[in-house]
Amino acid sequence: MRQRSRRRIMRATVELVDQRGYAGTTLTDIAERAGLARGLLSYYFDGKRLLMQSATHRMMHQTLSAALDELAPDAGPEARLARAIDAVLGLAMDHPRVMRSHLALILDPDTGAFVQDPEQQRLGAILQGLLRDWGAPDPAAEHAVLRSALMGGCIGVLLPGAELPLAPIRADLFGRYDLPWQLGRPPQPLPPERERPPARG
Repeated sequence: MRQRSRRRIMRATVELVDQRGYAGTTLTDIAERAGLARGLLSYYFDGKRLLMQSATHRMMHQTLSAALDELAPDAGPEARLARAIDAVLGLAMDHPRVMRSHLALILDPDTGAFVQDPEQQRLGAILQGLLRDWGAPDPAAEHAVLRSALMGGCIGVLLPGAELPLAPIRADLFGRYDLPWQLGRPPQPLPPERERPPARG
């Protein structure tokens, strides 16, 4: 029952932030959407910021798991890692308000902190397993690098007024892991052409 209530709260949080943004969503709104008493939110989550992070980590974990489940059982480690990268980057396109809010909370020097809650730990375990299968000599260390690269990629896609196209961000990530462009769910048929620096006189 407790886990069911937590899941309802986190699902309601994502739905409302998707619609109204983080600032426009109150804990009372979330409780009403989840069909639970307002006091239960404080019992399960220590404040709106931590609830937002947990809810986003759950969304990421569920999206990643579903994306991997769509692959054939004999899909190789490159195909699985490619699909995982596309799944996380795709969240920035599909849920921009949620992902902007999540990243802003983490990066805020006054209130921000990276929370390693159970949902984040599940997400991290999946990514570390994918990196281990891919051949990373230190999956835990490589996971930290991949996590930072994915966060940076999401920021690049979401940065207001200076958004980057998804294709070059994806190309950089795929290049790091030597993944063929056609794996996963490419946003365009061919990888973007890299601009060459002008020749010196």
